[in-house]
Amino acid sequence: MKIQRAIYLSALFAFLHNSGNAQTKSSSPHRDEVDFVNPLIGTAATGFAKGLDGGGTMPCVNVPFAMTNFVAQTGENKMSRMTYQYEDKAVIGLMASHQPTVWMGDYGYVSVMPQIGKLRVLPKERVLAFDHKDEIAKPYYYSVKLKADKNTRIKAEIAGANTCGMFRFTFPAAKEAHLIIQGINLNPELTDWANDFNARIKTLKGYVHVDTINNEITGYNPDRQSAQIGPQLKNFKGYFIIKFDKQIRKYGTWDNKVINKGSKDQYGTRMGAFISFKTLKNTEIKVVVATSFISIDQARANLKREIPDWDFDKIVKDTHNEWQQQLSVIKVKNITNEQKTIFYTALFHTLLFPRQFSEYGKYYSAFDDKVHKGISYNDYSLWDTFRALHPLLILTQPQRVNGMVQSMLQMYQEGGWLPMWPNPTETNIMIGTHADAVIADAYVKGFRGFDADLAYEALHKDSYTPPDGDKDKKWGDRDLWTSAEVRGGLSYYHKLGYVPADKTKESVSRTIEYAVDDYCVAQMAKAMGKNSDYDQLITWSKNYGNVYNASTGFMAPRSSDGKWFSNPDEGFTEGTKWTYTFGAMHDVPGMIKLMGGEKAFANKLTENFDGGHYRADNEPGHHYIYLFNYCGMPWKAQELLRQHTSAQNFRNAAIGINGNDDCGQTSAWYLFSVMGFYPVGPASGYYSIGAPQFPYFELNLQKGKKLIIKATDLSAKNKYVKEVTFNGNVITDNLIAHKDLIKGGVLAFKMTGTPQKEN
Repeated sequence: MKIQRAIYLSALFAFLHNSGNAQTKSSSPHRDEVDFVNPLIGTAATGFAKGLDGGGTMPCVNVPFAMTNFVAQTGENKMSRMTYQYEDKAVIGLMASHQPTVWMGDYGYVSVMPQIGKLRVLPKERVLAFDHKDEIAKPYYYSVKLKADKNTRIKAEIAGANTCGMFRFTFPAAKEAHLIIQGINLNPELTDWANDFNARIKTLKGYVHVDTINNEITGYNPDRQSAQIGPQLKNFKGYFIIKFDKQIRKYGTWDNKVINKGSKDQYGTRMGAFISFKTLKNTEIKVVVATSFISIDQARANLKREIPDWDFDKIVKDTHNEWQQQLSVIKVKNITNEQKTIFYTALFHTLLFPRQFSEYGKYYSAFDDKVHKGISYNDYSLWDTFRALHPLLILTQPQRVNGMVQSMLQMYQEGGWLPMWPNPTETNIMIGTHADAVIADAYVKGFRGFDADLAYEALHKDSYTPPDGDKDKKWGDRDLWTSAEVRGGLSYYHKLGYVPADKTKESVSRTIEYAVDDYCVAQMAKAMGKNSDYDQLITWSKNYGNVYNASTGFMAPRSSDGKWFSNPDEGFTEGTKWTYTFGAMHDVPGMIKLMGGEKAFANKLTENFDGGHYRADNEPGHHYIYLFNYCGMPWKAQELLRQHTSAQNFRNAAIGINGNDDCGQTSAWYLFSVMGFYPVGPASGYYSIGAPQFPYFELNLQKGKKLIIKATDLSAKNKYVKEVTFNGNVITDNLIAHKDLIKGGVLAFKMTGTPQKEN
């Protein structure tokens, strides 16, 4: 077995070495798609330039869409701080985490940390340094050598499945060695504007139990780091079972700085357990971690299903194979290994969220605090992902789409509204009810594996019904929880035709995004024959025009008295007037007319890019490049796509994603853009044609169909599209219908070095 492991790990080292060779063609030796993935891309907290955020990703080990992510913890995480940050130089534990992205919280977490010498339990005390050269990160395997003291190392390895994972620790010779379990971490020192630890310390207690008969530690963690911005959940617990392949003989528990040797039970706010033992050189200890949101018994059932024995290498192999199966849905040819690494890492990032939340036919709902039968997903970053991630999953993961939609409908039934940003319950983060767009888009594209009548009922409520206390609340970002925000300011939006800046926060962005969602609901109403609803919704979908100030040429805030607001920069979400002036993605012809026609629109759009106002690192502008298609300048879009899919925004490095990846949205934008088309308008049923950046793609679609994308004569110079055809038919309007695309065939681009400008 040791010889087999040595061969296996040597192969992993070779994979990582080869993936760093930027100019090596991918012909030899053969490597699977999964072995091009570099999970360290985007893990830096710092961004491409001063003031820009990092990618907010982590080098997790687990199967696609896993409920639990297994990852090295390099610092005490919280909302705004990831579990793993590349800049860190030390590890405080190997973690079973549920933190989806940097601006959201972890919940129900637990960690295990190896140690030699004097027992040290708190994170700052048990921290062990490491060097990135001693680290291997793949989707199916992670390892790092931790500096136990000046001359010795503890090797820590991770294999992960869906709800369960295994850690393998290789110790040096030591008279005192330990494994420290931390079951909850409410550290008041971490309190800041976004994280109120003091309130949770007063109400929560975690629990651990040391079981020497079954050789395991069990417990639960009721902590949700985003609890202050969501409703209370009396029954929420992250249950865990931690089993060892070494007999527990010396053990204890701890709470804060108090260590209780020989204790088997512990409640507390910052506590855990430990086991202690002697080791010889290269003593190997395996630890399995099983998780559940339902019960300890369910965690045990999960473990029996996913990790029935102590075969670490089998878990690695099985997870490798699952990733390979999902990543090979798109094949690329005739590009460098560096390009393949960036491409398949982006695809990897689109296959993590929303996470599976059901546990083999049952799920805990954080919307009614009960256990139900069925399939469930959670951690939907909808303000981000309705734009490109969910449309991409319709192509790459069609088998999951109905389940993802049904999960949101369950949240509606259990909590009264469709989710905005569940983590795992509603948090009111960001604005708009973009579940509307995701559900309507799926319906328009032919998905029927969910209750369509229930879906329309939920969408109709979002569009027509203001939230509780709408006129009494400002609905500020990250306000403490009072009730579901949904479309805050909707009362005014219906009465005035816009959300007023003196009544509701982020008013301009809300007006535009509510109009987008109304358009999407209208498309579902139309498809279901609800014509009177359609007429009303389409009328509301034009409301974005009521916040366009023709005298300045920008979207702008208005007061409830109809006057333009005194501060023209008020009312925008994660952006400025430049970020949102072109935000009505659902009605590009309407925007063009509003701004004075194609020429005026094109000039303003050009000024946006030439003046440095475009923010590739944030979602509201993700469709902006494609708007040149609608005003007679597709060649300009093709220029910008080459620029913004390049190393300017995407690199094979820890600082490798310009801005937060936001649960796969930025990666999905990249994938669409290098393939040559993009879903500008949700629920429209159409894609806007761009320019492919690689010469050949092959997508496996539903029902055994294949879509081939070819770019003839593509080169560094030839970045412009001379002609594009689908199955031999010339595309003249820069649009292709989803209903045609999914039938399969060949999308062929002829590339040229000359921009095809209209006379």
